[in-house]
Amino acid sequence: MVSASGDAARSSTPSAASGTPGTVLITGASSGVGLFATKAMVDRGWHVVMACRDVDKSRRAQAALALPDGSVTHLPVDLADLDSVRQLVESFRATGRPLDALVVNAAVYLPRLTHPERSPQGYEISMATNHFGHFLLIHLLLEALKASSHPSRRLVILGTVTANSKELGGKIPIPAPADLGDLSGFAAGFKAPIAMADGKRFKPGKAYKDSKLCNMITTQELHRRLHASTGLVFTSLYPGCVADSPLFRNTPQAFQTIFPWFQKNITGGYVSQALAGERVAQVVADPDFAISGVHWSWGNRQTKGGKQFSQELSDKASNPQTAERMWDLSMKLVGLA
Repeated sequence: MVSASGDAARSSTPSAASGTPGTVLITGASSGVGLFATKAMVDRGWHVVMACRDVDKSRRAQAALALPDGSVTHLPVDLADLDSVRQLVESFRATGRPLDALVVNAAVYLPRLTHPERSPQGYEISMATNHFGHFLLIHLLLEALKASSHPSRRLVILGTVTANSKELGGKIPIPAPADLGDLSGFAAGFKAPIAMADGKRFKPGKAYKDSKLCNMITTQELHRRLHASTGLVFTSLYPGCVADSPLFRNTPQAFQTIFPWFQKNITGGYVSQALAGERVAQVVADPDFAISGVHWSWGNRQTKGGKQFSQELSDKASNPQTAERMWDLSMKLVGLA
């Protein structure tokens, strides 16, 4: 049974400045941050398209949070499979709904792999799911976002502290910091035996970090290329350390026990799934967050009172040459160029 924690209950009531309701598509909405972002958006009067790999799980999650049937639409997608992404777009178009906001949330983290898993197109599974699938989805839905009449059309991508070397979590060298290098792995086609963006030896934890770095670069490049001409707001965020997120379900059991305890009792950086979901909803819907090109973060409650701020990104996430090369190579790898 899914339940909201204390801080979630206190933060789930939208402010008076929540803006105009609309329709938002959220990937990975059947659990964790995506599910509670869905709840927070429904609380604001929005209709949420829950794009998930397991629709039955998505329906059970909806029922567990008592979300009204008319407030959500369930659509299947396997983001690792580019053909499934294309089918999701067709299914969404068939609903006849406008698209006022898109939230790129779904992710896989498989740090215990000894050999790379492959997507149906032959790409390493973390990059295929977290970056390529979303990169294609964004491009196929851009026209729908542009056509929206909503006063604040937004595309929001979840990043991570571990992919930003401007933050302490991004400096941790285990297994290695996020780094796309010269993108030689992408340039070579990213098929077996290649499994890393930089073409080097496979490291599953770094593969996740690199895919999230691509997500954050995508946000910045979308802003540079399209904000001025379309008025669309492109932002990313790190909602805080959701130490008990289902994202960590493939880590050792000891980690799943110790990590939340450490973040709650030692660092004070712990954020519940529900509070993180509320923060995602704020970035999607609240007028205060309608600033394109920003990577939003929140201060530790013990140091900065838990207030949002614009987080500086590392050179690896903001370098325009790297961004342009990643964009062009990604376009080829997802079949758009």
